[in-house]
Amino acid sequence: MLDILTGAGIFVYPLALCSFVAVFIIVERLLALRPVRVMPRDVMQALLDGQEPAGDGLERSAAGRIASFFYKQRPDDEALKAYARLEVARFERGIFLLEIVIAAAPLIGLLGTVTGLIQVFAHYTPDAGLPDPSIFTQGIALALTTTMLGLAIAIPSIVGNNYLQRRIDLLAAQLDVEVERLNSSREG
Repeated sequence: MLDILTGAGIFVYPLALCSFVAVFIIVERLLALRPVRVMPRDVMQALLDGQEPAGDGLERSAAGRIASFFYKQRPDDEALKAYARLEVARFERGIFLLEIVIAAAPLIGLLGTVTGLIQVFAHYTPDAGLPDPSIFTQGIALALTTTMLGLAIAIPSIVGNNYLQRRIDLLAAQLDVEVERLNSSREG
């Protein structure tokens, strides 16, 4: 493992930063998008029963904040939908950084590949033959390890991003149902 990191040369630092950012965003969003943080059962049960949810934790969940906004402000249908969209936007906080990592990690790996190949061929002269074997192996090691590390960071990041996007879509749909239920309760 240490050989891989030393073989990546200077490119190990931006790749390590990409890896840290990806892990941080994925873990933070997984924790933030837990059901208890978005739609707690007690809030949802109160809404199903047609009652105003109550409790100290009401402002800690998206569904609770939407219900609180509805019962305190008595907004019109469009204002309530706009408020719900703001809550969904909060779900997506930090996801853009994950998308940057998905794009940047393979490109940093590709930059390392090109740099390694330049090292190899910069020392090649047709008259002298092959370059010094240590320079040759360092260049090839840089080329291969940076590519491998860039892809090894990007692939799990893509999986995490896709999972989080699907989770956000599902939660947004559930909040839409809550908003429609609140809007219809006003009419009934």
